[in-house]
Amino acid sequence: MREDGGEDISWIVTCAVRSEQMTDFKKIVGQLVAATKNEAGTLAYEFSINADQSTVHIFERYRDSNAIVSHVTQTFRPFAERFLAVARVLGFVVYGTPSTEAREVLAGFNPTYMTPFDGFTR
Repeated sequence: MREDGGEDISWIVTCAVRSEQMTDFKKIVGQLVAATKNEAGTLAYEFSINADQSTVHIFERYRDSNAIVSHVTQTFRPFAERFLAVARVLGFVVYGTPSTEAREVLAGFNPTYMTPFDGFTR
């Protein structure tokens, strides 16, 4: 929970990308990042890659559940088919307490939910 009483929701997605698809993956990611920059409710949207460029972690943080629903249904949806054709989702861990509606839009990714019980975010 933030010190202002709000609660951001974040997640880490782990993807495998084959080397012959990395160029296409990076092109799609560039377009997706550019589109996501326009979302006021997206607080962080970061892609990281391991040394041999086979595994990608995506860190995303949203102001609230409405921002999640908007991102997935409006921004990500046009990219989803191309993205999932080159990246295999290995894991999806959500931190926070998203609404029922947000959980419904994430259900296709089969996420694991981790509910906070102590700590803080500034």
